[in-house]
Amino acid sequence: MSLPVVEANNLFAGIQAHLNDELIDVILQGDSVRVERIVSQGHTSPDSGWYDQEQDEWVIVLQGEAVIAYPAGEEVMLAAGDYINIPARVRHKVKWTPPGVKTVWLAIFY
Repeated sequence: MSLPVVEANNLFAGIQAHLNDELIDVILQGDSVRVERIVSQGHTSPDSGWYDQEQDEWVIVLQGEAVIAYPAGEEVMLAAGDYINIPARVRHKVKWTPPGVKTVWLAIFY
């Protein structure tokens, strides 16, 4: 019995030199889980409004840096290798990513 051929992929492949818009790619999706690669380059959340998601989100910064802000004024600085878990319905936004560096995130929604 032969095993199926599995193709390897790379999270850092296919990223343009300059990004006008934040890049969001769904890598895997199932009934109750979604995995996204997000690439930011100076991108932030809109000034008005907050993310208020129906699923929990575990996110890690693989490259670059970011600041996540919460409505009460708390902020979390993330560097490469840092991760956080954001429970469902916890409002938050991306306050900062460096404009001269690509910040590569891996987000798992569950």
